[in-house]
Amino acid sequence: MTRKEQLTPMEKVKILAIKQSVFANNDAQASALREELKRKGIYLLNLMSSPGSGKTTTLTQLIGALKDELRIGVMEADIDSDVDAKTITATGVKAIQLHTGGMCHLDAAMTRQGLEGLDPGELDLVILENVGNLVCPAEFDTGASANCMILSVPEGHDKPLKYPLMFQVCDTVIINKMDVQPYFDFDLDKCTEYIHMRNPKARIFPISAKTGNGVDALAAWLKAEVIAWKGEN
Repeated sequence: MTRKEQLTPMEKVKILAIKQSVFANNDAQASALREELKRKGIYLLNLMSSPGSGKTTTLTQLIGALKDELRIGVMEADIDSDVDAKTITATGVKAIQLHTGGMCHLDAAMTRQGLEGLDPGELDLVILENVGNLVCPAEFDTGASANCMILSVPEGHDKPLKYPLMFQVCDTVIINKMDVQPYFDFDLDKCTEYIHMRNPKARIFPISAKTGNGVDALAAWLKAEVIAWKGEN
């Protein structure tokens, strides 16, 4: 019997010692992109949420409130279609559609490609509308200046308990569709408590993108963020 035939099952297994995170390369690219955007004075907001939470409607409201004061561009990421990009273009700002080829998120390299396509040299604010889900997008640093997510009332106030990473990585949480709160078992105080369990520093903006209620406060926050980002160069 040869030595190879005598090997035990464990001896036949090739074991690799992983000495760094599988996300390390993406994290390095994200940091480099963020520094580059900082030097150029471009604020990149990574906007995440479940499908149907009202990302595009919220964006159109924000654009209406800010487009006379800030130069805005939008990157719409979807697995397919260009419906959202057409909606945003109709507001008069620069927008492009990004197709992910089936991937459920954008990473730093994909974000950079999108920015190159958008050509943001003359822009103050770029908003990335990430692919709609509460899992994958939270795992990848896009190189954004800040992360923001939308939670809609119909989704329930318990989502911070079920999707902890999304709420941990987001600097700001928008609670949308407050106009339908009377029709759902949604407790705003409980939701706020659960969000702060995951991220004590998270800013929370209850709004209705449909009626516009609360959007002015959200727009004022975002404008201040952009000004501070550009002013710190």
